Amino acid sequence: MTRTLRELRRYPSALAGLAIIGLLVAISVYAVVAIPYGEAIRLWNGGEGVWQRTPRNAWPAWLTVFPGVHLSRTVVVSSTGTPRREVDLGSGVRQITMALPFDFPYQSFPQELAVFWDTSYTDKAPQVTLRWRRPDGTETALAEIAVKPSDSYRISSDQPLQQAVGGRPEVALFADPRHPDQPLRGRYELLIRGFLFEPASHLDAQLVVYGQGYGLAGTDGQRRDLMIALLWGTPIALAFGLLAAVGSTVSTLVIAAIGVWYGGWVDGAIQRITEVNLILPSLPILIMVSTLYSRSIWVILSLVIVLGVFGGIKGNRALFLQIKEAPYIEAARAYGAGSLRVVLHYMLPRVVPVLVPSFVTLIPSFVFLEATLAVLGLGDPSVPTWGKVLEDAYHSGALFVGQYYWVVEPAVLLVLSGLGFTMLGFALDRIVNPRLREM
Repeated sequence: MTRTLRELRRYPSALAGLAIIGLLVAISVYAVVAIPYGEAIRLWNGGEGVWQRTPRNAWPAWLTVFPGVHLSRTVVVSSTGTPRREVDLGSGVRQITMALPFDFPYQSFPQELAVFWDTSYTDKAPQVTLRWRRPDGTETALAEIAVKPSDSYRISSDQPLQQAVGGRPEVALFADPRHPDQPLRGRYELLIRGFLFEPASHLDAQLVVYGQGYGLAGTDGQRRDLMIALLWGTPIALAFGLLAAVGSTVSTLVIAAIGVWYGGWVDGAIQRITEVNLILPSLPILIMVSTLYSRSIWVILSLVIVLGVFGGIKGNRALFLQIKEAPYIEAARAYGAGSLRVVLHYMLPRVVPVLVPSFVTLIPSFVFLEATLAVLGLGDPSVPTWGKVLEDAYHSGALFVGQYYWVVEPAVLLVLSGLGFTMLGFALDRIVNPRLREM
C-alpha cells in the first residue's frame, strides 16, 4: 500500500484525480453537516410553498462580479419596527398608515413584486389601500383589498393593475420616463393605509421585490435554491456509485472464486447464470422496475448490484484459474486449510490489487447511471440529485429560455466526478500492470 502511494506521486493525473475526489468528499461532508438530510428533503419537496419569498429562475448572484452583468438583488422590507401612524376613528375602527421604503440601485428590472400580510382578527378582515411612490415623487394606485391571515398580494399578477399601467407592473412601476427600457434608480416607497374594525386586530406587511440573482447557484422554476440539490447530490452520487461498485465487485469476486475452487456443477451453474445475465439489458430492466414497482433510490441501488454481480465473472474466473494452480495454494491444502479459508485468505487477496483500478473506474459509471435514470424521469422524485436537477431543467425548457446555469452546474459536477475517478483509476492501472508502465 505504501509503495502504491509513492508510485502515485509520479503521475500528475493521479494527483489531479485525488484532488477532485477530495473536493467532492469535502462537499459531501459539508452538506451532511450544514444541512441535515431531513431538512434537505423538506426544503426540496416543499416547492414554492417553502421558497415563496425567493425569486423564480434567478441566476447565481455571484455573476454580478463580471463586467456588463447587471442582476438586480432581492429586496425585502418589513413593516415590523418601521414608523407607523395610528388614528382612532371611533366605534372600534382604527386607521393605520405606514410606508415601506427601499433603495433600488440596480440597472435591471425586478422579476416580480409581492406583499405578504401578517394579520389577525375575529370577524371582519382589515381593509387596505396600496399606493406606489417613485423616486421622482409620482404615485400610482395599486389596489384596495381585504386582508386575510397569512395572505399575499401579488402585485405582478394583478390583472386590473396590468391594464391600468399598460404592461407588466414590475416594469411600469420602475421604468425611467426618459429611458423606458431602464429602471429609475433611487428610493421607492410602498404606502399602506389600513382600516382595522376590531380592537384586538393587528396588521403587518412585508414587501418582497424579487431580483434576478439569488444565492450561489440560482433557483429553479419552483423558486428552490439549487444549492440544496447540488450540495446533497454530491454525497448521494458518491454513496450510490461506491455502494454499487463495492457490492457488485465483491460479490463477483466471491462467486467467481467459489466457482473455480469447487468446479463441477457449481462452476457450471454459475457460468450458465452469467451467460443469461450477459444478454439481459440492464437499462430497460431498471426502467421497467422504476415504472412498475418503485422509484426509490435504494431499490434501484439494490437492483443495480444484483444485475452487476454476474457481469465480470468470466474475467475474474480466468484469474482464479491461474491462482488455483499456484504453489502456495498447494501448500495451503497440504497443511489442511479448508476450502472456505483457501478462497477467502489465499485466492481473493491475490486478485484484489489487480482489480482495484477497474473498481475505481467503475464508480463513475454507476454515478452516471443514477443520473441517467433521473433524467429519464425514473429517479427518486423525493431525493435532490444532480440528475433530478437536469430533469427539471429539461421539462422547464431551461436551455431554450437562456437559463444555462440550471444545466451547466449539475453537468459540471457529473463531469468532475467521472474525471476524478477515471484519472485515478488509469494511474493505478499503470502501477499494478507492468505492461502499461512503458507506454
